[in-house]
Amino acid sequence: MPHFFIEGGNKIDNIGENPNIIAPPLITIRDLDNYRHIARSLRAKTGEKLLLIDNNQIQYETTIAKIDSKEIVCKIEKSYPSNRDLDFDLYLAQSPLRSDAQLTIMEKATELGVRAVYPVFTDNCALKVNKRDKWQRVMYEASKQCERAKIPTCYEPSTFEEILKNNFDKIIVFAEHSTEKNLKTYLKENPIKKNEKVLVIIGPEGGFSEREFNYFKEKNFPLITLGNLILKADTAVITALGDLIYEYQG
Repeated sequence: MPHFFIEGGNKIDNIGENPNIIAPPLITIRDLDNYRHIARSLRAKTGEKLLLIDNNQIQYETTIAKIDSKEIVCKIEKSYPSNRDLDFDLYLAQSPLRSDAQLTIMEKATELGVRAVYPVFTDNCALKVNKRDKWQRVMYEASKQCERAKIPTCYEPSTFEEILKNNFDKIIVFAEHSTEKNLKTYLKENPIKKNEKVLVIIGPEGGFSEREFNYFKEKNFPLITLGNLILKADTAVITALGDLIYEYQG
């Protein structure tokens, strides 16, 4: 069932910034992006199903009742709060990669439930160009594909010092050749609690610099190993996030 994010009010006089109208049992879609996607790209027809999520994270299973040259009217069959989310706040600070590898990271991080990604220009960063708008668009499209109600945020590239001004409950650094604990052992001693803010830090292809390692040690951040295998940076991100969620849910 195609999935779309919609914003809107429940009165006709809301037409303006939010041209859509959410007035059960009907939802009228008038914003151009969604209208064009549904009516022209998908060539949807009356009787077809659409899954809509509003800005209050309510999910609507709908059937298209009417399509004309300006709007799409959908009949609500069922509505409920979206539950496709983690019950703790997961954040990723990661050194951007070149080419499609970074797009894959943004997509998979979205699928794995991150609240936000903080690109970090580390000492050995392969990419020193700000592509935030492109990365945010990938996260938006990935959210639609995996039916997430909360669209994660891609922040402007920054430094560790700036990122750590935020109040995180746990900060976990995944580092190549770390001689410290593995994730299972660390989380057994430091379990993640519901609603905690957890930041995962992962470095570039060339690894963290000595200066960065010293910085993490000064801050007493745990340096967690992903095992003896050497992983590419994009593989490391997916593995680290997946392992963290698995150990938390297990």
